[in-house]
Amino acid sequence: MSLVTSAPVELNHWWKQLRFRLQNKKGWNEVLDETFLLQTKLVNDIPLFYAAKTNSVGSVRNLLTYASTDIFERGALGETALHVAVMNENLEAAVALMDGAPELVNEPMTSELFQGLTPLHIAVINQNTGLVQHLISRGADVATPRVTGLYFRKRKGGLVYYGEHILSFAACTGNEDIISTLIDAGASTRVQDVRGNTLLHVLVLQPNRVTACQAIDLIMVRDAELNESLSLDMVPNARGLTPFKVAAKKGNTVVFQHLVNKRRVFQCSFGPLTSNLYDLTEIDSWADNKSVLELVVCSKHTEARKILELTPVKQLVRLKWNLYGKHYFRLLLLLYTVYMSIFTVCCLFRPLKHIPPDYVKPASIYNDQTIYIPKRLNESYVTYDDHLRLGGEIISVVGAVLILLLVVPDILRVGPKRYFGQSALGGPFHLILAAFALFVLLLCVFRLCEVQEEMSIMAVCLIFGWCDIMFFARGFEMLGPYVIVIQKMVLRDLVRFVWLFLVVLIGFSTAVWMFYMTQDPLSLPNFTTYPVILFTEFEVDTTFVNLPVDETVRMSAVIYVVHVAFTLVSAMLLTNLLIAMMSDTQSRVGEERDDLWRTQVAATILMLERRLPRRLVPRLGIRGLKYAPRDHWYLRVEDTNDELMPKMKQYIELFSKGDGKAVAGAGSLSGMCTASSEDRGGLKTTGWGLIRHRVWGSEMKYKELQEKQDNNYL
Repeated sequence: MSLVTSAPVELNHWWKQLRFRLQNKKGWNEVLDETFLLQTKLVNDIPLFYAAKTNSVGSVRNLLTYASTDIFERGALGETALHVAVMNENLEAAVALMDGAPELVNEPMTSELFQGLTPLHIAVINQNTGLVQHLISRGADVATPRVTGLYFRKRKGGLVYYGEHILSFAACTGNEDIISTLIDAGASTRVQDVRGNTLLHVLVLQPNRVTACQAIDLIMVRDAELNESLSLDMVPNARGLTPFKVAAKKGNTVVFQHLVNKRRVFQCSFGPLTSNLYDLTEIDSWADNKSVLELVVCSKHTEARKILELTPVKQLVRLKWNLYGKHYFRLLLLLYTVYMSIFTVCCLFRPLKHIPPDYVKPASIYNDQTIYIPKRLNESYVTYDDHLRLGGEIISVVGAVLILLLVVPDILRVGPKRYFGQSALGGPFHLILAAFALFVLLLCVFRLCEVQEEMSIMAVCLIFGWCDIMFFARGFEMLGPYVIVIQKMVLRDLVRFVWLFLVVLIGFSTAVWMFYMTQDPLSLPNFTTYPVILFTEFEVDTTFVNLPVDETVRMSAVIYVVHVAFTLVSAMLLTNLLIAMMSDTQSRVGEERDDLWRTQVAATILMLERRLPRRLVPRLGIRGLKYAPRDHWYLRVEDTNDELMPKMKQYIELFSKGDGKAVAGAGSLSGMCTASSEDRGGLKTTGWGLIRHRVWGSEMKYKELQEKQDNNYL
C-alpha cells in the first residue's frame, strides 16, 4: 500500500478521532471507564446477553424461541450476544447462539471504539482453539474482517496494537495451531492494515520479542509456499519501511538480529571460529536513503542505539570509519579551522579610522573613551592591505553561503525539531552553525549599507563560529561523549538553573533598587540604573566581584540584610544545586559513553556520504554476483563463539560489585573463603568452591533462564 493511497484513509481516521473527542468532550480514560461500566450494566440487564455471559445454554435456546428476542441487539461496545459469549470464553453458549442465529457469526462490533471486531477476532486473541475451530466451521470469514476501532489503533500511550486482520491477531499471540488453522482456512499472509503494516511489521512492534520471532518463522515458511516474487520481509509499509527497518528504528534488537541471521550465508567453521557472509541489503547507507544506519541515527528511541552493537552493523560502521570516515572528517575540521582563522583575521583588521574633530560623543553619565570609528565604504578598500582583507571577506561570505546550502537540505529532510534536538546528529551545533552563516551574511549587508553597529554582529559571529569547532570533537573517541555532556548541561541543567536564578535575581535586585534609586548615580557607579544593578548582582552571585558596597554612604540596615540573604540563597544554594545537576548529567552520560560514541560515528559517516562525491566514498563489502547465491552486497565477518565468555564476564562482574556476597573487602573475602554451604547434591562447598558455586550456579541461574530464549535467536 503506497503513501498516496493510504492518505485518504489516514485523514478519515484522523477525522473520526477528532469527531469522537468533540462529541464526548472527555478524556480518553474517562470515556473508556464510562463505556465499559455501561457495557457491564447492559450485559446484566439484557436477558440474552446475561445468558451468554453465564453460559446458560438452556436460557439461550429458550430466549431464541421468542419472537420478541432481538438477536441483533447491541451493547455499549456495539457487541452482539455472540461477542459476549466469546469474550467470556463460553463455548457451549456460543455454539447454542450459532445454532439458533448463524448470521451472528460474521457480525462485527459497531461502536467507534471497537469498530469491525468480530467474534473470531476475540476467540483468536484469547487463544481459545475450540471456539476458533467452531467459528470457522460455522462459516466465519477469516480474510475480510478488519478492526478499525480507535481502541485497537496504534497510538501514543496505547496498550495494544494487533493490526486489523484476524491473522494479524493470531500472529501476535504466537499460537502456531491457530495461525496454521487460519491460513489453512484461507487467511492471506500478505494482508496490510491502514498503515501498510504487514504481519511482520505488527510482530516487530510486539513486546514479547521471542514469541514474535517464532511467529515470524512460521509465517515466512507459510508465505514461501505462495512463491511470490518479493519476500514478505521485503514488503514496505506506507512509510517505505520494511519489517527489518522498523525493528532497527524501534530498537528491537532480538527481532533485528533474528532477521539478520536468517539472511546470512554460512561459510565455514573451525572450532569456536565461524565465518559468515552477512547481507548488507537495507543496512548499508551507500545505496539506500532509508537504510538501517539512517534510521538508527535519526530514531527518537534510545534503544535503537543498541542496533549499532550488533553484527554486522558494528563491523560495517567500524570499517567505514577507519577506511575513510575519520580521515575526511578530520580534513573537514582542518578546512573549517582555516576558514574561521581567515574570518577572525578579517575581523581583527576591520577598517577603522580616528574619530574626526567634529565627532559628537553621546550624552551620558558614563565616560565615552572612543578613539576609532568604522570607515565609510569608499574608504575601506583602498590600500593593498585592504585588498587582502577583501579577499578574506569574500571567502567568509562564500563559506557562509555554502554552509547554508549544506544545512538547509538536511533540515528539510529530517525536520527542524529532530535535526536541532538530537545530540547524535549534532544538536545545537547545527543551529549555531546556521546562525553563524546568517550573521555573516547580515554583516556583509551592514558593511554595504554602512551601518555603524557591525561590531555587535561581528562579536556574535566570532563566538558562534569558534564554538562550533566543538562539533568536530566527535571525530575523537575521548572527546566526543564529553561534548554531548556539555550539550545536555547547557540545554537541560543550565536552562533550569537560569529560570530559578532569574526569579531570585529579579526579586533581590528590585529590593536593592528601592534604595539606590534615591541616591546620586555618580557616587555609586555599580548601582546607577536598574539594568546595572541586575548585572552587578549577577557578578556578585558568580563571585566575579566582591559586593560593591560603599561604607561611606549612609544606607538603611535592610540593604545589608538583602545582600546577605541574596548571597546565601543564590551564591550558595542555587550554585551548589547547579553543580549537583551537572554531576548527575555527567554520570548518566558516562553510562552511555560507548553507545553515544558509536551513534556519533554513524551520524558522521552518513553526513560524509551525503555530501561527498560517490567516487570518494567506496562501497564496502563483497558483491554476491560471483560469490553468493544472490546479487546482493555482503560483508564477511569472522565470529568467535566461546560459550565460557558470558560466564566469565558474569564472574568478573560479580566480583567487581563488592556487595557483601562476593568481594566486600579483605575481611569479608577471608571470611567467605572459610564458609561452607550444602549444594543440591549434599556435597559441602568451601572457600573458592563456594564462590564458584555462587557465580556459576545460583547467581547465574536466573540470568541464564531470562536470557536463554533471547540468545536462541541472537
